[in-house]
Amino acid sequence: MTPTIENIYQIAKKNYKKIVLPEIDDPRTQEAAKIIRDKNIADLITDLPYSQYQDQFAQTLFELRKDKGLTLDEANKLVKNPLYFGTLMVYSGLADGMVAGANNSTSDTIRPALQIIKPKPKEKIASSFFIMEVPNKNFGEKGVFIFADCGLNIDPDAESLAQIAIQSSRSFTKLIGAIPKIAMLSYSTHNSATGPSIEKIKKAIEIVRNLDPKIIIDGEMQVDAAIIPSISEKKYPNNKIQGQANILIFPDLNSGNIAYKLVERLSGGQAFGPLIQGLKKPINDLSRGCSVEDIVTTVAITSIQD
Repeated sequence: MTPTIENIYQIAKKNYKKIVLPEIDDPRTQEAAKIIRDKNIADLITDLPYSQYQDQFAQTLFELRKDKGLTLDEANKLVKNPLYFGTLMVYSGLADGMVAGANNSTSDTIRPALQIIKPKPKEKIASSFFIMEVPNKNFGEKGVFIFADCGLNIDPDAESLAQIAIQSSRSFTKLIGAIPKIAMLSYSTHNSATGPSIEKIKKAIEIVRNLDPKIIIDGEMQVDAAIIPSISEKKYPNNKIQGQANILIFPDLNSGNIAYKLVERLSGGQAFGPLIQGLKKPINDLSRGCSVEDIVTTVAITSIQD
């Protein structure tokens, strides 16, 4: 276990939130639940109380989705799905968050969250991020980064890209406890090239600075200028990051997803995620190839998110 994750476990213990694990039939989930309880990381709900809340949750789901054409009969069927039932437990305040996906696709796990929990007020999207920890502690925050968005938004526009940056800044502060320094990545560094994606990035930076002038953000910049001070000084003198970025925002899902997998595999580092940010209440997705440790860590992170 890395120092970063150990620290997250300790914060989770202090928060001690109630988290739903709806895939308790999975052996990895069963083992993770035992570890979580033994270490007092979170208060778990693994046995879903269908008989007690079936009718109430069906009515709630119907009211939330009737404008989209959902019938009460369809709602009754949907709430028998543990992903919908668990999400409705979070929505109704019976739990603080949910972790699922060991036996379900990302789309199946996240769809109920987007339909029921929904993004926070004034934020039109939720987004995903990875906590990346690399062996070379000279990079990022002693080797720790947030990469976003690597798993959810395919081609965000400028406004969405700005929200991804702001959400990632909040996640970094809450989970890592250090000052966020955001690099908006591109194939160009400070007008070295032109193109629609570069204009999108520039507009996104302007939006972030207007919404929260305290956020440290700069770009457009290539990744070497974002994380290596000497290259930063040469390519983009006087930028606000100075080669010390600890949050890397990618212009689209292709680049983000490719980058996190490359960094994880070639550096021998660790990737924790995808984690979801920007929802009113935390719901997180697991890879179907997740380990027991992945489940424990994701529950701990979910307990810290708000």
